[in-house]
Amino acid sequence: MEKITKFNGAYIVGISFISALGGYLFGFDFAVISGALPFLRKEFMLDPLWEGFLTGSLALGCIVGCLIAGRLAERYGRRPGLMVAAFIFAVSSLGIALSKGLVFFVIMRFAAGIGVGMASMLCPMYIAEISPAAVRGRNVAINQLTVVLGILITNLCNYFLADKGVDAWRWMFGLGVIPSAVFLVGVIWLPESPRWLMKAGYTDKAKAVLAKIGSGSFADDTMQAIQKSLAGSSGKKSFKAVFEKAVRPAVLVGITLAVFQQFCGINVVFNYTSTIFASIGSSLNQQLFETVSIGIVNLLFTLLAMWQVDKLGRRPLMLIGSLGLAILYIVLAFLLQSHAAAILVSIAVLLAISIYAISIAPITWVLISEIFPNKIRSEASTVAVVSLWGAYFILVFTFPILAKVLGTYGPFYLYAAICFGGFLFIKTKVKETKGQTLEELEDNLIRH
Repeated sequence: MEKITKFNGAYIVGISFISALGGYLFGFDFAVISGALPFLRKEFMLDPLWEGFLTGSLALGCIVGCLIAGRLAERYGRRPGLMVAAFIFAVSSLGIALSKGLVFFVIMRFAAGIGVGMASMLCPMYIAEISPAAVRGRNVAINQLTVVLGILITNLCNYFLADKGVDAWRWMFGLGVIPSAVFLVGVIWLPESPRWLMKAGYTDKAKAVLAKIGSGSFADDTMQAIQKSLAGSSGKKSFKAVFEKAVRPAVLVGITLAVFQQFCGINVVFNYTSTIFASIGSSLNQQLFETVSIGIVNLLFTLLAMWQVDKLGRRPLMLIGSLGLAILYIVLAFLLQSHAAAILVSIAVLLAISIYAISIAPITWVLISEIFPNKIRSEASTVAVVSLWGAYFILVFTFPILAKVLGTYGPFYLYAAICFGGFLFIKTKVKETKGQTLEELEDNLIRH
């Protein structure tokens, strides 16, 4: 276990928050589509197929972004990758806002996905690599906090822009330039990851960064542990190394958790709030108000998750989340099927969001950022996060089609079954990781 030592808490939290601004961009582009869809359906005359593809095109870009980020992160470091992500996001936000046709809109949303995908992989990985074990879970959860802040603030902007005419959606997307610029400026101030610096041979620079994070003994102990974990890792790593027998169990757990985070179905609620509430007769104003309510609940329970992740641990929260969602989806499906009052549907939706926000949403990113060995962390994280975005595309692309065939309630019975399966997987395959350094987790993986 990590020795008791003094850390520069303000510095650690500061660089964690700055790097986690990439999560805000993720939250922005994730939420903006929910408020814009009612306008885009009219602007581009969308059928269910195009609605699903337009929404999911972000995920296709995210897959490309993850692959780019993996290469950049290994060759040039985590920090340059974050800067490129911010720049791409700023340009694509303007491009979407100025779109004159559906094809150009989808291309620009795909480009935005590249930036989001890069940030979604690099931000949690960077935070995990600069954080002491005792606070790593909380710090990586800061990334999820900025995601939900991005969702909430974007939903509020959407709500207040909704009555600004048929071009309101252009303002909704164009506002993404502001957080992109803030993120780009902030990243300039960040230090490089000490674990990447050690891997690249910049030992003195790595020691200087670690000395800012903690005491001299912490820096020396951490460098020794990193050096030991990197032994024999010289040379370029291929993705084949990710599936070597020694690390395969951790990689398969990471991929499964990443896919489950999407197939659990909650992002349908985030992206298609207006569709869900329109199915029970809610007005456009009520639909957009529900997105704001979802954002507030999401924020509150993410804060609760940050408080508990290093206390209760990762595994108990994941078990609570998966089983809780399975039950709530059955309730929600029944309410939608019976055309229950909007307030009852709203309560069921908000309960599902709260369960997800305290468990599966932040903990999946925490686990992905910490369970892979130092030698292959970038490559393994790429594989896991690409899997996550692939699953997200399938989820949001298929929902409008499934909703048309089965009714809006139908898919939620399917998501309930997936959540129960996820509960069984977590119970049998996921081990607790709280309180252990990244190198200790790697030693445990090798021994088992």
